[in-house]
Amino acid sequence: MSSPAVKKRVFSKVLVANRGEIALRIIRACREMGLQTVAVFSEADRDAPYLKLADEAICIGPAPGVQSYLRADRIIAAAEIANVDAIHPGYGFLAENANFAEQCRASKIEFIGPSAESIRLLGDKAAAKKLAKKTRVKTVPGSEGVVEDDEEASKICAEMGYPVMIKAAAGGGGRGMRIAHNEVTLRTQIRNARTEAESAFKDGRVYIEKLIEQPRHVEVQILADQHGNVVHLWERDCSLQRRHQKLVEESPSPAISEKTREALCSAAVKLVAAASYFSAGTVEFIVDKTGEFYFLEVNTRIQVEHPVTELVTGVDLIKWMVRIAAGEKLTLRQKDIPRNGHAIEVRINAEDTENNFRPSPGKILEFRPPGGFGVRFDSHASAGYTIGPNYDSLVGKLLVHRPTRDEAIKAMRRCLDEFHIAPIKTTIPLLRRIFSTAEFASSKIDTGFIERLLQK
Repeated sequence: MSSPAVKKRVFSKVLVANRGEIALRIIRACREMGLQTVAVFSEADRDAPYLKLADEAICIGPAPGVQSYLRADRIIAAAEIANVDAIHPGYGFLAENANFAEQCRASKIEFIGPSAESIRLLGDKAAAKKLAKKTRVKTVPGSEGVVEDDEEASKICAEMGYPVMIKAAAGGGGRGMRIAHNEVTLRTQIRNARTEAESAFKDGRVYIEKLIEQPRHVEVQILADQHGNVVHLWERDCSLQRRHQKLVEESPSPAISEKTREALCSAAVKLVAAASYFSAGTVEFIVDKTGEFYFLEVNTRIQVEHPVTELVTGVDLIKWMVRIAAGEKLTLRQKDIPRNGHAIEVRINAEDTENNFRPSPGKILEFRPPGGFGVRFDSHASAGYTIGPNYDSLVGKLLVHRPTRDEAIKAMRRCLDEFHIAPIKTTIPLLRRIFSTAEFASSKIDTGFIERLLQK
């Protein structure tokens, strides 16, 4: 259904309010669309090679993110100086900040993402869970909303049984999450979750869910325009995680039936439509050992693992985000969105996996990434580049695309064997180990697999 309130805009210049590989990804997409780009950078990123690909580059502050990439006022000031039409936030930093989206639009600069109202509704996990229940999308049993005190928490947990998961109402990335196996540990874990959530998100509210043991993590990519059209672009399986941080993602999920796949994707579309959502977004679910799925949360931004979906569907998600922000209608029809072959992504992080994933910053002296048929590597790094201590440790995302999962696994093994980075430590040795296991080959894994592997 078309809305007369939607005014189509013409963009000529876009500011990229991010850094690293996602900034480069957005710059490339905009250049292909004939749009000028403005990159912003902190003092730590002054010499980043990708800045040269933007038409303009503006320094927005010192190295710490709170003094640069998280400063909405400095980013908007840079946008006004450069006279841009829109701002793309990428992921992380201000990407899911409703106030930033409002400030952009109040400054007559389009925010390439959803409305502030949708970000607030879906970004608050407790509110999103209420919406899921209202739209009859199954949720994990738990509290109706945020838990105000320990007595209320004890009562809820006694009724649904242990173990339980305590979660921050705001934010994500595994922060503000704790497991309680009994009432003795419940109060301590609630206190720890609230403290971490307050520190990470300035919001200490928490809610409680029944812990689904040995689940799969499956998420659905959606695109929605400002005219009421919503489509899904199938699912990604992101079950291989460590401390709720994803390391391997693939599509399609090898763990669900076609019937479950259709139900899962339909549920995602129904939920975002109920939220009057537009832009790209991801609806996350957990799937138990019986194949039953439960709504988890919505990420109101582009995901790190979005290239997995792009390889399987052939749809450029970044370009569609820009078009939707400009008021264009989706020309994609659900029946026409393909699901071709199998794609796998691994995250190459600068971490020492043999020493509790300690960050491994430093200058890259040797850098030889793999290539070949069906291989994609999204990275801002190269030989001579320095991985600093100020930001996320992601060096790049390595992807393979093959007709079958078995072929994709073999291709990824070959790519990981070829990949050489020195002298910094990376996650490559652990990824080689994961891809050599019979459990991964047969997809007999869950979100706790990596933790168990590390204990062997």
